[in-house]
Amino acid sequence: MGGIKMEEPWWKGDLAAEIHRTLRLKELKLPVYKAHSSQMGMRRYLADLLTILSSRCQLCPTARHLAVYLLDLFMDRHDVAVKQLCVISMACLLLASKFEEKEDRVPKLEQLNNFAYMCRLNLTLTKKDLLKMELLLLESFNWNLCLPTAAHFIDYYLLASVSEADLHSGWPVTSVTKVRAFMEKYAHYFLKVSLQDHIFLSFQPSLVAAACVGASRICLEISPSWTTQLELLTCYSWENLAVCIEMMLIAHDKDIKEASKDHMTLLQRQQVVESLVLQTPTQVLFQQSRYHPVTPLTQHSVLLSQFHSPIQDLCSAYRDSLQALQSSSLASGNTSSSLCSYSTLPTSFQPVVQTVSFQVPVTMQVAISTEPRHCLSLTYGSSYFSRHHSYAAGCFDG
Repeated sequence: MGGIKMEEPWWKGDLAAEIHRTLRLKELKLPVYKAHSSQMGMRRYLADLLTILSSRCQLCPTARHLAVYLLDLFMDRHDVAVKQLCVISMACLLLASKFEEKEDRVPKLEQLNNFAYMCRLNLTLTKKDLLKMELLLLESFNWNLCLPTAAHFIDYYLLASVSEADLHSGWPVTSVTKVRAFMEKYAHYFLKVSLQDHIFLSFQPSLVAAACVGASRICLEISPSWTTQLELLTCYSWENLAVCIEMMLIAHDKDIKEASKDHMTLLQRQQVVESLVLQTPTQVLFQQSRYHPVTPLTQHSVLLSQFHSPIQDLCSAYRDSLQALQSSSLASGNTSSSLCSYSTLPTSFQPVVQTVSFQVPVTMQVAISTEPRHCLSLTYGSSYFSRHHSYAAGCFDG
């Protein structure tokens, strides 16, 4: 029985509230991050490197976030040669995985060297070098790796992320389980967004996790944007989260624009081939919203665009067909009604995903800026919530 209980996630156990309270107390004692590193220009590249490597090794999100956080703190305190930063990054990932993962999930030396070769990092790691770096890191952190990150809070907050009282685009939620699955994927996407810029370190980790849930509810058009239950669970009001959520949505909007730009380039290159061979439209991972709503979603006056999920596409088409049928019936004086079948729906409502394959080895270029700067470009004087926003379409299919 004891072994079974140990396998149960802490956020589902009887001590979840107590563990959450302990994590909230520990985050108050986290080291102060000053963003004074002279190698700040490489920070985004190293964070992406650790994200890719942790995904290849199938590490849990807490190990990934702890690795990036250890790297941020170490770079903030020490001036390190550029050629040593990759070695230190690997050592941070090893320490984080040893602290957060089971022993058999910790990356092996061969895996790290293979990854370095694929990315053309021009380094060969040895066990002696890694042990030396691990010891240096442990001494720098006073042998304390119990440092809460946003990933440590997210699963606990996701338990209250969706309820039966919520509305999806103004309609009752018919399947809380399905919506919660979308919510989880979107929340973990925003978790990765928070790793891309050190500006998110200015917020408490628990606040970043709560903002991931709030941003996900906005993207999924779930109203209200923030519930009383979430406020009681996280101890954060909407006003506490608004700034962090706005930054996440700006990064999300930028990702969609870049994906759309890449798609247009690909479309131009393959236009002749598609017209002669496939005669089908190119499938894309992200699509722009087809229309914008004109009514505010909640009391916060947030103008949102339509999120295209398979369920909502069907509902929207069904609702539009009923309205068109009702209008034609009133015009012709016929009060009888009939329902349209699924086969009559436009094929454009079907979500599509494009699979992109990569060839190895992968060439990774590093651009080092002379001054530290944020990756997010914030436009002051105008609120992100006061304009239309485009969301990802079909990104969770397949």
